[in-house]
Amino acid sequence: MAAPGQTGTAAELAELADGIERLFAAPPEYGAEHFALLDRFKAALNRGEIRAAEPDPEAPTGWRVNPWVKRGILAGFRMGRIVDLTVGDNESRGHLPFFDKHTYPVREIGIDDGVRVVPGGSAVRDGVFLGRGVTCMPPMYVNVGAYVGDGTMIDSHALVGSCAQVGKRVHLSAAAQLGGVLEPVGALPVIVEDEVLVGGNCGVYEGTVVKTRAVLASGVILTRSTPVYDLVRETVHRAEGDGPLVIPEGAVVVPGSRAVGRGKGPEWGLSLYTPVIVKYRDAGTDERARLEDWLR
Repeated sequence: MAAPGQTGTAAELAELADGIERLFAAPPEYGAEHFALLDRFKAALNRGEIRAAEPDPEAPTGWRVNPWVKRGILAGFRMGRIVDLTVGDNESRGHLPFFDKHTYPVREIGIDDGVRVVPGGSAVRDGVFLGRGVTCMPPMYVNVGAYVGDGTMIDSHALVGSCAQVGKRVHLSAAAQLGGVLEPVGALPVIVEDEVLVGGNCGVYEGTVVKTRAVLASGVILTRSTPVYDLVRETVHRAEGDGPLVIPEGAVVVPGSRAVGRGKGPEWGLSLYTPVIVKYRDAGTDERARLEDWLR
């Protein structure tokens, strides 16, 4: 049996999911038992026992969404009231004013968690899993429902949006943005798998899965509606049906452009942004990426 406040077994997780579904479907007059349920739910998120999306080898993308987890996060917002969550006092050097829903304060991180949070204005919301060896460079932000795997670096001005799933040993470079996908609850969030290098000022938004060991060069923007031109395999990667855009394993993606061939496009010499796969990861790419280890 799990310790008080923990889940643990499949039966206990099923009971938690059932309670969350009922809480979301028929909002009651919130009482102590409902806030206790939410606390259990957030604690399970913090431990990585439950996730907004999780690996599934049977799914076409290798991932499946857990809508009940997203419903639980939404229920938490609905239950919350705005309170003063300020850290420190007006006279202290560490004074950090926060005013937010009382159900989603800053996540408590202890020395035993093995997470490195460098001083300087970063914030991690409650309901986030941070693996051991994660490094948070200031300022950065991780929103509720996100999952960040062991050994990942979140660099300065980077964002891990709500429910984004980040694998192990990923580097999110300065100003990289992983968009949040909380609604609709059935939509797959942004997925960045193990050992991906996301360059500075990249944006990976709704409906995108970046597979293992891919490299996104600085300035690459990916969304579900973005076609990606693969010069190596001579194909175009697009989202199919209701599925996400999938960047193949080991792909090296750079910002490119595509000529506008109609209307005034040719006359005016116009081109539109498009991401281009120029190669697949090799020993040379790995050697350059290995330099990131010295920063950890």
